[in-house]
Amino acid sequence: MNRLWDISPVLGPATPPFPGDQAYEQRWTARIGPGCPVNLSALTLSPHLGAHADAPLHYADGAPAIGEVALEPYLGPCRVIHAIGCGPLIRPEHIGHALEKLPLRVLVRTCERAPTTWSDDFSAYAPETLELLAARGVQLVGIDSQSVDPATSKTLDSHHVLLRHDLRVLENLVLDDVPAGDYELIALPLKLAHACASPVRAILRELA
Repeated sequence: MNRLWDISPVLGPATPPFPGDQAYEQRWTARIGPGCPVNLSALTLSPHLGAHADAPLHYADGAPAIGEVALEPYLGPCRVIHAIGCGPLIRPEHIGHALEKLPLRVLVRTCERAPTTWSDDFSAYAPETLELLAARGVQLVGIDSQSVDPATSKTLDSHHVLLRHDLRVLENLVLDDVPAGDYELIALPLKLAHACASPVRAILRELA
């Protein structure tokens, strides 16, 4: 069997939300005992916790919710590009070494270890880098930080590049142990009717 890399962080009470976002909460609605054969739980959480796929609705009123987007971008050949220590923004020069024969999906690793606590000191995409990838036919981009835009951004320039080119995006990936190179990406979002994002169980599979 081809090797798998699980690139999703654990979701639980310790998962750090974006400031102001809904944290993870779980409660039991039933427990195994006399008259009850099962355990049942209820979850409350932002769909932007952990590894997740943003919907266009997240950054544009009237745009598609996550349950409406096509699944093809989330499944197929993918390239992991290392830009570790690139600074606040991933610029074209940080990924230029890995653009030959680019597949339709690109994930960029920016840090040695994915954060386990909230910090606004993370790398995001420069808008011109997303423009470059879109011009090369990329359909999905991903990143191992909390957002494709800086935490303090109010204009969300990179998100709006995604919107303009109809690119899909994955955020909060864990690429700590993934060598640079080509893989198969499997990261399907849930079919949530009205949601602005969906958690994903993102994995990479070694190519045959």
